[in-house]
Amino acid sequence: MTNHWIDLKNSDVVLVMGSNAASNHPISFKWVQRAIDNGAVLISVDPRFTQTSSKAHIYAPLRSGTDIAFLGGMIKYIIDNELYFSEYVREYTNASYIVNTSFKLAADNDGVFSGLTQTPAGGKYDKSTWAFVTGGDGLAMKDASLKNQQCVFQLLKKEYDRYDLKTVSKVTGTPEDKLTAVYEAYAKSGASDKAGTIMYAMGFTQHTVGVQNIRAMSIIQMLLGNMGVAGGGVNALRGESNVQGSTDHALLYHIFPGYLAAPTASIPSLSAYNAARVAAVKSSDPLSASWWTNYPKYMVSLIRSFYGLNATPEEGYAYFPKIDDGVNYSWLQIWDAAYKGDIKGAFAWGQNPACSGAHANKVRKGLAKLDWLVNVNLFDNETGSFWRGPGMNPSEIKTEVFMLPCAASIEKEGSITNSGRWMQWRYKAVNPPGEARPDGDIITELFLRVRDLMENEGAVFKEAFTKLTWEYGPKDFLGKLKGFNAHYVAKEINGYFLEDKVVNDKQYKKGDLVPSFVMLQDDGSTSSGNWIYTQSYNGDGNNSARRDNNDASGIGLFAKWAWSWPVNRRIIYNRASVDPKGKPWAKTKPVIRWVGGKWVGDVPDGGYPPLMNADGSRNPGAKLPFIMKKDGVASVFGPGLADGPLPVHYEPIECPVPSNLLNPKQLINPAIRRYDRPEIGSDIDNLAETCDPKYPILATTYRVTEHWQTGLMTRWQPWLAEMQPSNFVEMSEELADMKKIENGDQVKVSSARGEIMAVAIVTKRFKPFKVGDDIDVHQVGLPWHFGWRTTEEWQNDDTVVSKPEVYTFGDSANLLTPTIGDPNTSIPESKAFLVNVEKVKGGWL
Repeated sequence: MTNHWIDLKNSDVVLVMGSNAASNHPISFKWVQRAIDNGAVLISVDPRFTQTSSKAHIYAPLRSGTDIAFLGGMIKYIIDNELYFSEYVREYTNASYIVNTSFKLAADNDGVFSGLTQTPAGGKYDKSTWAFVTGGDGLAMKDASLKNQQCVFQLLKKEYDRYDLKTVSKVTGTPEDKLTAVYEAYAKSGASDKAGTIMYAMGFTQHTVGVQNIRAMSIIQMLLGNMGVAGGGVNALRGESNVQGSTDHALLYHIFPGYLAAPTASIPSLSAYNAARVAAVKSSDPLSASWWTNYPKYMVSLIRSFYGLNATPEEGYAYFPKIDDGVNYSWLQIWDAAYKGDIKGAFAWGQNPACSGAHANKVRKGLAKLDWLVNVNLFDNETGSFWRGPGMNPSEIKTEVFMLPCAASIEKEGSITNSGRWMQWRYKAVNPPGEARPDGDIITELFLRVRDLMENEGAVFKEAFTKLTWEYGPKDFLGKLKGFNAHYVAKEINGYFLEDKVVNDKQYKKGDLVPSFVMLQDDGSTSSGNWIYTQSYNGDGNNSARRDNNDASGIGLFAKWAWSWPVNRRIIYNRASVDPKGKPWAKTKPVIRWVGGKWVGDVPDGGYPPLMNADGSRNPGAKLPFIMKKDGVASVFGPGLADGPLPVHYEPIECPVPSNLLNPKQLINPAIRRYDRPEIGSDIDNLAETCDPKYPILATTYRVTEHWQTGLMTRWQPWLAEMQPSNFVEMSEELADMKKIENGDQVKVSSARGEIMAVAIVTKRFKPFKVGDDIDVHQVGLPWHFGWRTTEEWQNDDTVVSKPEVYTFGDSANLLTPTIGDPNTSIPESKAFLVNVEKVKGGWL
């Protein structure tokens, strides 16, 4: 989130799109309701009439996979009606930048941008034309009037000119009057004293255009001046309480902690790595802070947190694993490699890949080709017991499975970082049962044993492991670690001074905690496990444990409750909430303001003065507000993505309509990675054809309030299993009538990859979408929480020790979803795929 949960109450318009906050993030809805009580308008855009829709002032139905068409129509509406916040757009975005004349819009180039080359695995762009025209000083040339036909604003206008109401309605299935109602209501947030926010989740991201869905909404927020302001922002609703924290600490393969780029094999030295990173972000514009030029400080300090003084920074960099250039190590690629037998062993830690991943049949077959699998979890699940699941013959499976029972969140101490970037400390309530242990204890024992093995058995390149520091608990008089303690980890994440050092005229001693990331050094004298968390646990103590609920800001910043990265800033890019003279755009809900030569309010994005003095003259030393961007401004035109500098509507890979009405010559995203092709994927990666008669129905997956993720914890709780006992498929009355299905019937849902059984829920919440030239598209929805492990038919084996008190029915909806992903992130397209639904004669329960 750019903002935070409580800040939702400051919104004048709340757009919930790609999420169902009332059901899946119910506590967040407290603050949405607070905004409504203050006069805000709530808009729900969803394929299904959800719990959120029932509370909304405006509900607009939307065919899954057409978000960019919907949002592109809003961009056109805002520009055509001159509802954009012109001063904000000119001062704080790259809308005025002039683009290379060789660049071609998708609107002028058969639905693709200039530079596309097709390969067997999918398309790839040469981005050389996606560049700005520069002057003699090397800076982008601009047109403050926004009238130059090659400036970003005019290109934006041209690209979305074809997204008129009638065409958008034919693509999305959203009635024109609903489109107008949404556009009109949300565009009102472009007034300087108003703010609009977007609340999105997996309904935005799990598409082959997932990143561009978010980009489209970001462009709208830039046009309306909704970034950096109270009640604004682009706000991701995370799926559980610490998803943000796990991302910050490098859960994903391509980043190290603090969003540092993972080293690649082509850059063998630390000096070369740092030079390349700085060169990529350095700007000669005196108004640009180019904050990422501090990269060397953060990387060197990270290396020190791994190896301490056991290795020089250069040696530590050499020990770090490197990504082979151009190789993808994402979720889909990992399981493709497992299916092909290229992975020997795996840890499934707090996960259930046999149910949670796209094309779960492929994942399960991949598990059967491992030599060993370690399942670290609260309960046994479909992953740990895959070998005895549906379609498996244990006598043919070589995988040796180990189960390590671990502690639940209330059974261990430590921090979580929520969607709003608030790091909050949680204390242990009870001890874990039986042999279950906290994750930190398990990891520590694994490390110590593996280190001993490497030392004693002469492992190859053992220093990369054996030289790691592991100061994660108190030691006995012999210097041996007595046990794991989360406070020691939190302090290492914050970082230490490793030698006596004077920084900013202040003396620090070896062993002192670093006060803030501005104190980190590139000479090896400081450590930090994650630079954006430096300040979280410093000389003031454990700041994430603070519980002062007084709010001096008046807008709900609660600056002394817990701690927010970076440096306790509650709203990112908050200097965009003021005009160039430092006066808040919204006088009644200021985030910061320039008073008496200093900023008052939230922690400002850099301590720089306003761009202008009170007399209108430029302020020396001032910097633009988007300090993490190379140019200091927000990117309406974003050339960094794999599939285009502007969002374009493309249909899902499994498409229910015969053509792309907005781009007739390009049906799907041209840059996606095609696992259905032998050059890259496997023989099991089947896809439905466009308008496939075998699979004529559009499907999506979602969550219910009563279950958690793949139901690992909740399916084992009898009261929750009783409330939501079965996999189900929601469908419209019209589709049910066509299929001769009644409410409560037992049905089979099938795709090109597999099938599951479910109970039919016939409801008014779904309606057929009228698209194109009078085509009816029927859509169904399925929850993805279920799995065979808690069904009664799999509990008769006497070797199964742990059995639920109340059984659930049905297997994972991810047996249906495709192996296809977004070209930027490789997130699977689980929110738009094709299925068939058939009534099962005689039932299956």
